[in-house]
Formats: sequence, structure tokens, C-alpha cells
Amino acid sequence: MLEKLINVEKRFDEISSLLCQQEVVNDVEKYTKLIKELNHISPVVEKYRELKKSEKDFNEAKELLEDNTLSKDFREIVEEEYEESKKLIAQYTEELKVLLLPRDKNDDKNVIVEIRGGAGGEEASLFAGVLFRMYSMYAESKGWKTDVLSSSETGLGGFKEISFMIEGDGAYSRFKFESGVHRVQRVPETESQGRIHTSTVTVAVLPEAQEVDVEINPADLQIDTYRAGGAGGQHVNKTESAIRITHIPTGTVVECQDERSQYKNKDRAMKILRSRILEQEQEKQNAEIAGERKSQVGTGDRSERIRTYNYPQGRVSDHRIGLTLYKIDQILNGDLDEVIDALVTADTAEKMKASEE
Repeated sequence: MLEKLINVEKRFDEISSLLCQQEVVNDVEKYTKLIKELNHISPVVEKYRELKKSEKDFNEAKELLEDNTLSKDFREIVEEEYEESKKLIAQYTEELKVLLLPRDKNDDKNVIVEIRGGAGGEEASLFAGVLFRMYSMYAESKGWKTDVLSSSETGLGGFKEISFMIEGDGAYSRFKFESGVHRVQRVPETESQGRIHTSTVTVAVLPEAQEVDVEINPADLQIDTYRAGGAGGQHVNKTESAIRITHIPTGTVVECQDERSQYKNKDRAMKILRSRILEQEQEKQNAEIAGERKSQVGTGDRSERIRTYNYPQGRVSDHRIGLTLYKIDQILNGDLDEVIDALVTADTAEKMKASEE
């Protein structure tokens, strides 16, 4: 660990020096890349320097305590400093272990979230709308932008499915634990007998894939245009602005009809397609290393039931970590940090455990 810390501090000093050079400042792409790297390693360097200071204080206090000529009052002060420094060394060492854990390379990316109604018919579609609202409000609380890429609405205001992008630094790092089956237990508005129904909604979370992440051969694409359906007036019915893109090698199909412009629909469909293909590649890699997987928290398995929202009891339960909170209204209004923080902590603990084995 010490060697890693020394190398990180060297890199920190190197980047700091480069950022003062005019030719680097003038190169926007290089400058932005270095700033991002500096922001990643700054917390490690700051903590490492705090550790070095505590070690220095500890050694100085230890040396002083070996002097038998110290007055009683001064010795007590030195003993306090000795104990405090010892405690801080242990604390900073543990914190640095966490900071040095391998980062998910996708953590800083924008995220594409796909929500689909599962078991439960119209009630599942309505809850898909509730989850979309929850995620939109959470994104807004972080100052992130939400942009609907495609959607299929139902007559009662729900969604059979909806895909949307959340743009913001670190969006994927917070949303990646949301993949899986979300179960809702409540009395539907359409239920006259007051019986509680159980429905499910599937959430998929994909890091936004750039062209450099996924290489798609245009010859592998079948692009079809068609007239969009649903609300939108005469324009929707008369113009073939909707786009369907099929990636022939994988059989992946993406449709987009929300925009009036065929070009915009194609651009949005390509964003979703790239991200889905990237996800497929990552799933293959994960399957290959399943026996060595570092963490089982937030595996992204869409068939895994991860959370239950129980309206009558006002309860939200995350089954992966055994967390239950009786604050369903706040959570559905976008107050997700307590849930996500607990998942991040559990994920970190699993990674720490794996790194020590």
C-alpha cells in the first residue's frame, strides 16, 4: 500500500506541474483529462499527507515519552498526543484502503435508465411512472439533467416502458445499484374491493457508451423508418420520423419515436444501442470472472428482486442488504441517498473483504 501511495503522490505533483504549463492549458482535451485525473487522486493524496503528519506526531511523542526528565503535566500532554496520533494513524490507514480500491471505470459516466412494467398489467405500468418520477426528482436534487430518449405510455398515464438519460458527473456511480426487479404492494386505484396487489417493474441501468467504448460497423445495422404511433397530432401520422435500428450480429433492436426529427430519433436510438451492446460485453466479462467476482452487491441482474415498496406499511425494503426504511413518501419523492449510501457501503465492505483474502 505504501508503494501505491508514494506513486499516487508523485503523479499528483506531476499533474499539478503540467497544469501550470501554457501548452497544456491551451490543449482543452488534455487539460480536461488531467483535471479529471487530479480530482480522482486528490482525496487519496490529502489523506496520505494527513497520515504522514500523524505518523510524524506519533514518533515525536513516542521519543519525548522516553525522556524521564519530563514534568508530570507535560508528560500528560504528550501522552494525549501519542494516543490521539495512534488513533488517527489507524483511522487514516483504513480510509486509505478504501480509497485505493479499484474504481469502476464507468462511475463517472452519464447513465441510461430503462424502466419496463412487469407482472401486474396496468398497475405495473403505473408504478413504472412512479419510479421514473422518483429517479427524475433524485437527479434534480443532484443538479443532473434528465432527458427522455424513448417511451411507450399507457392510457392511464403509466409507461409500458421508458428509457431516459441522466447526465451528470458520477451519475452511474449512484444509479448502478438500481438494476433489477422492483416490487410494489399497494391497493390500485382501479381496485374496488380495497385488496392489495403485488406488481413488478424491471429497471436496467446502463453506463452511456461513447463511440470509443463500442465500435459499431455501419454495415451491421439495419435502419428502418416508420410512422410513429400515439399522441402527437397530424405530424406524427404523416411523417416517417420514427426509427428502428437492428444490430444484426447481436439481434439488438432499438426503437425511438419521441422526437419529430428523424435525425434526432436516430441519434437517440444509437445512444441506447451503443449502451446496450456495451452492457452485453460487460455481462460476458462478468460471467467469465464470476468465480472471482469482488462484489455481489448490485450485480445488475435484471431477474433479481432487489426492492419492495409496501404502501400500506409505508415501508421500503432493499433485500440485498436487509435494509428497511419506513419513509416511502420521501423515497418516492427522490430522497434516495440513504438507500444508495447503504448500498455503496455494503459494496465497499465486500470489495475490502475480497481484497484481503
